[in-house]
Amino acid sequence: MYKPRYIELAESGELALRAETLRSMLTSCRICPKDCDVNRIENKIAACYSGYLPVVSSYCIHYGEEPILVGSKESGNENGVGNIFFGNCNLRCVYCQNYEISQNHKTEIKNEISIQRLAEMMIELQEKKANAIGFVSPTHFVPQIVMALDIAVKNGLNIPLVFNTNTYDSVEVLKLLEGIIDIYLPDLKYSDDENGYKYSKIKNYVLHSRNSIREMYRQIGSRLIIENGLLRRGLLIRHLILPNDLAGSKETLKFISDLDNNINVSIMSQYYPIHKALSIDLLSRNIKEKEYEKVIDLLDELDLENGFLQEFESENYYRPDFKDRVEPFKR
Repeated sequence: MYKPRYIELAESGELALRAETLRSMLTSCRICPKDCDVNRIENKIAACYSGYLPVVSSYCIHYGEEPILVGSKESGNENGVGNIFFGNCNLRCVYCQNYEISQNHKTEIKNEISIQRLAEMMIELQEKKANAIGFVSPTHFVPQIVMALDIAVKNGLNIPLVFNTNTYDSVEVLKLLEGIIDIYLPDLKYSDDENGYKYSKIKNYVLHSRNSIREMYRQIGSRLIIENGLLRRGLLIRHLILPNDLAGSKETLKFISDLDNNINVSIMSQYYPIHKALSIDLLSRNIKEKEYEKVIDLLDELDLENGFLQEFESENYYRPDFKDRVEPFKR
């Protein structure tokens, strides 16, 4: 039976040391590539609009992830992932489906919680039989997560941890997560820095995101550890198709293939114009079926065989769930 490595790190005291190292990085914040240099321990606000305490918008058992995470009838387990949704974000995507929690810091400040409470949430989700704990948009709160984890392990936490990130991460921070995170679930958004800045207000996204992927791959590799149909350890890279190929899908998928064409990729077709995208011509519509098929064809062209496809939806509404047709890629 799979046993997360963070348990051994906690027992040896290494987890507490990592937590303290990460906490010290908040004194002149360099937790993400923005390198704000503000003292968040003194509760000064960084570019992510966050101070010291973690902001949690909600936590629940979530079923909108890939079947290998949430479970399926075939696996005999449909318990879902225990997701913790962090407020604020180090990106400002104009099309963010969760903009109300990621870009509404004046409201989200009310959702600040203690480190102890964050640990309690992890335990509560495990008690609800979650397959794993999913940290959603965790980048700007990594120190607080690891501090809370050290508490949670002492109270019996023993299920895998999922790092569900926008991939604008610090390699230095990711190195401190080695052996702590079981499942990396990065969303690789752009292959063009101009689009990264124009639509998400971040600089040098391509460099930082690809360096982050390389570090995740160094830690995890391309092999998935699966037990009873559930992912226990591995790297699964998501890619959201954008209208007018603003994501630069071919370049993104080529990067992944060149790194290791055995890496599992999850192609997402759920884009829906919302928030500021409604007033941006190139983003103000759903993706077209031919845009979806073009990306799927690239999988064969680039010899990417492993992963999941989200079914194309022609209806003009948002479908965040993965449907029954989500299946391994076929050559």
